[in-house]
Amino acid sequence: MTAMKEFTKGFIKENPVFILVLGMCPTLAVTSSVKDALGMGLSATFVLLCSNIIVSLIKGIVPTKIRIPMFIVVIATFVTIVDMAMAAFMPPLHKSLGLFIPLIVVNCIILGRAEAFASKNNVFMSVMDALGMGLGFTFALVVLGTIRELLGAGKILGFPILPQVYQDSPMLVAILAPGAFITLGFILAVINLLNKRGK
Repeated sequence: MTAMKEFTKGFIKENPVFILVLGMCPTLAVTSSVKDALGMGLSATFVLLCSNIIVSLIKGIVPTKIRIPMFIVVIATFVTIVDMAMAAFMPPLHKSLGLFIPLIVVNCIILGRAEAFASKNNVFMSVMDALGMGLGFTFALVVLGTIRELLGAGKILGFPILPQVYQDSPMLVAILAPGAFITLGFILAVINLLNKRGK
């Protein structure tokens, strides 16, 4: 039951984007399309999962004074793997995400989970925590990407959804930088309203 609670908290009670409001740099920058949002979310989930496993395994042998630099080295190793693999096998996505792949190293969600959870728990619980937080982050990015791509292009993943009339003159602000802030603001407002009503 505890393991399932760790898994689901990343989606609901402690969603990194919608509740904790963490990782805003990639959230706002790469969600102009569903493809980019999914690519970033899954990349971050892979790094989070692998780094949580390693941090949980080495927690007993790493001196307290150097634990943060050690965690960063572990995270940077998996980010390098993701960066090189994406460059080799998915060049268009790699080009689209650009600098935001290396910046996963300093993503506060990943370092935060390594420090706050993986360094204090066993491997299984750390895996469940990483999957919950990572997939919750991916879910939030995809929701933002879907709304922005739909409003900004009338399409989702390149497939036309809204009528051609809308596609000819879409709401371009949705896929520009201000659109990211506006869309996220509306989503957070709705979530806050629902939380208040739930109480």
